[in-house]
Amino acid sequence: MKAIQVSRAGGPEVLELVDLPRPSPRAGEALVRLAAAGVNYVDVYFRSGLYSKELPFVPGQEGAGTVVEVGPGVREVAVGDVVAWANLPGSYAEYALLSADRLVPVPDGLAPELAAATLLQGMTAHYLCHDTCPVRAGDTVVVHAAAGGVGMLLTQLVRLRGGTVIGTASTGAKAEAARAAGAAEVVDYRPGALLEAVRRHTGGLGAAAVFDGIGGPTFDESLAALRPRGVLAVYGQSGGAVPPFDLQRLNAAGSVYVTRPNLTHHIQDRPELLRRGAAVLQLVRDGRLRVRIGQRFALSAASDAHAALEARTTIAKTVLACSSTPPRQCVPAASGGISRRAGSGR
Repeated sequence: MKAIQVSRAGGPEVLELVDLPRPSPRAGEALVRLAAAGVNYVDVYFRSGLYSKELPFVPGQEGAGTVVEVGPGVREVAVGDVVAWANLPGSYAEYALLSADRLVPVPDGLAPELAAATLLQGMTAHYLCHDTCPVRAGDTVVVHAAAGGVGMLLTQLVRLRGGTVIGTASTGAKAEAARAAGAAEVVDYRPGALLEAVRRHTGGLGAAAVFDGIGGPTFDESLAALRPRGVLAVYGQSGGAVPPFDLQRLNAAGSVYVTRPNLTHHIQDRPELLRRGAAVLQLVRDGRLRVRIGQRFALSAASDAHAALEARTTIAKTVLACSSTPPRQCVPAASGGISRRAGSGR
């Protein structure tokens, strides 16, 4: 089978297309032929060596496809089932060998590509506004990188819960995308722009929550944007790690809370995984949660996908087409796709 392999930590150039033996499932495992894999910033962390992983490895934490073989004792899925997953390794490939009890059924009527584009970031957005800081009707919250994959889904989920979103974005096109997802206002990263918007929307009270996947560069202003007893959820660090800080700052800011949540701890057992995964995929299938696929790349062009992600030129979700059929160019679609020529490989 064709797969992307990382043999050494480094930049996008270390993502190499190789031929690997097609694996066979053991007890408790299922072999899935991928339709598509989601590209997420956590993949960059593993590729670059920020997150350690034994070399060589096949990257990718998210995908969807059809079960083609199951190992002994598997009861959760059967051959022919269309499934999706998140937080499982090895998705940048034509086939993936996966733990059957971590697979989520894809609802009838939902394209596998959309499921692959939804699950990891959709479940992340779901736990942030349902568990980390349960958004209530009338709450104003900040969503950093509101035109990103998590940002656009989180904005919509906050709106579904009756909240108001102030988003941040780095370009005019991204601001437009964030507003289309439902953000009431979108500001750039100029010092003071966010605080001014929050004061205006809350009458000076502050935001109930700030959902921040950027980390270090936005931390200080995020903290300052909170209302008393507000919550700052730093769920990623695409801009760099948050430096150590004095806990007294949380008191001075109004007894606020800071947390560093992770999806893994919000899908700890199969019932929780199925409950959260099904909720997100059902919203997508019913049209209440719009997934925008901004970029599609061939599997062989995984390095181009990573380069675009790190250069902040992507909007919404990026996916790899993992089957042998070449990917379509991006065209306007019900999923909210945008016109963009995808990488064709190297």
